[in-house]
Amino acid sequence: MIEVRDLTKHYGGHEAVKGLTFEVPRGQICGFLGPNGAGKSTTLRMLTGFLAPTRGSISIGGIDALEQPLEARKALGYMPEACPLYPEMRVGEYLRYRAALKGLPSSEVSGRVEASLKQASVDDVAHRIIGQLSKGYRQRVGLADALVADPPLLVLDEPTAGLDPNQIRQVRELITELSKNKTVLLSTHILPEVEALCDRVLIIHEGKLVSEGEPTTLRGQMAGRQVIQLEGRGAEAAFQAALDGLEGVRLVDAIRVVSGTGDAQVVRARLESDDPDAAERVFAAVAAAGLALRELRRREASLEDVFTDLTTTDEAAEDAPAEDEPKTDERDEEE
Repeated sequence: MIEVRDLTKHYGGHEAVKGLTFEVPRGQICGFLGPNGAGKSTTLRMLTGFLAPTRGSISIGGIDALEQPLEARKALGYMPEACPLYPEMRVGEYLRYRAALKGLPSSEVSGRVEASLKQASVDDVAHRIIGQLSKGYRQRVGLADALVADPPLLVLDEPTAGLDPNQIRQVRELITELSKNKTVLLSTHILPEVEALCDRVLIIHEGKLVSEGEPTTLRGQMAGRQVIQLEGRGAEAAFQAALDGLEGVRLVDAIRVVSGTGDAQVVRARLESDDPDAAERVFAAVAAAGLALRELRRREASLEDVFTDLTTTDEAAEDAPAEDEPKTDERDEEE
């Protein structure tokens, strides 16, 4: 459904996306992951036709998105993270306007608007003014907009942001239901959501694709690796010194102070090791340093651990347009 080849984007002297090549087959839910500044938003804007690439090709449902951008847009529904809605319009009025922009025949508009209102669970606010809705409701209006033309491809950027737990569950169920006859590209920071929903995962870092595959396959890359979580009481520097000397044990995150000061600090740390006895060595090192251990547990590596392992380098530059490349207003698309 999506074919990307050598996709590259420069903002002045900064290369935000560096030769991405990947495919998303029909009928799959594909997770699109990366830390802040990795190039996710830039990539999504290029895929959906709101930003021209510096180099590369994009095919949407067999349509060349660079040669036939309007035809390619008709094949997809895009929900950006910050939905650019018209706050002065009523929900139903806005969706009818969007349906007309997307080129739906007038005879189909009412039926598609009603269907998208129900699918996104905003039919109860169809007559409300958008600017008076909560953030969660506005987010779901954006989802209804993505659905109103019934496209075969959905590109969803943080679709559960701002929703309460019940609404998150409803959106997840909707995505699962929609995937029966649609392809979904899902960008999110909620890794358990990816594990629960996605058939495949793409992970990018500093503009490059660093891994792809099924969640179980990616977890298998860390087979045998132990993740150790620690909580203790004592000075942060003392814990750092005790753990730094352990061969074959790596701190995944910086030691974090939860509360307290000085020797009464409560700290937490996450470590990794391929040694099945690493937890015993961590315990011995902490005890030998005279530090109090409140909790020590180990578990198998998760998708979050794979993500952290692949993307723990220096923070990438912010994934935002440079001054010489102004950001496109995604609601003002021309059909």
